[in-house]
Amino acid sequence: MPTRDEMARNKYLAPIAHRFLSPELWRFTRRSVPRGVALGLFSAFIIPVGQIFLAAFLALPSRANVPLATLVTFVTNPFTIAFWAVLANRVGSFTLQIDAATSGIANEQLESGAWQGVIDVFEVAGVTVVGFGVLAVLSASIGYLIASAAWRIIIARRRAKRLKKMEARLDQRLKAN
Repeated sequence: MPTRDEMARNKYLAPIAHRFLSPELWRFTRRSVPRGVALGLFSAFIIPVGQIFLAAFLALPSRANVPLATLVTFVTNPFTIAFWAVLANRVGSFTLQIDAATSGIANEQLESGAWQGVIDVFEVAGVTVVGFGVLAVLSASIGYLIASAAWRIIIARRRAKRLKKMEARLDQRLKAN
């Protein structure tokens, strides 16, 4: 993973390096961490190649943590992509099932030719594309919620430890007096 200094020296990023080097994009805060996780997961599933760059560029306007957003994209890698493709296919086929009650309306729309472009896309890419879209949105949402909850738990524990230490110091001072 590139460091801040490497990104600053990259000749391709030079025009926008000042945006990437903004300190707020590299801090771990209660808002930037969940945003980074969500953008990383979304980018990991929405496109198969170049997801690191997409996550980094999406982190700019949303003020998300850039290192975390790029790191989380590794959930999809060459070793796990087959698993995710099979899962996406199953999620897509489950998502696209048409209920028996609505099949009459759907058939009328399909026969009119209004949906021919959509039908062509589904013939070429099938339900896997839809599955990856659903996985991208769901994983980003769940990742955001989990990262927010984890952040709160971690901060609460640190605060409790700090309060315990302060209480112990206060007790020592009171005993000394």
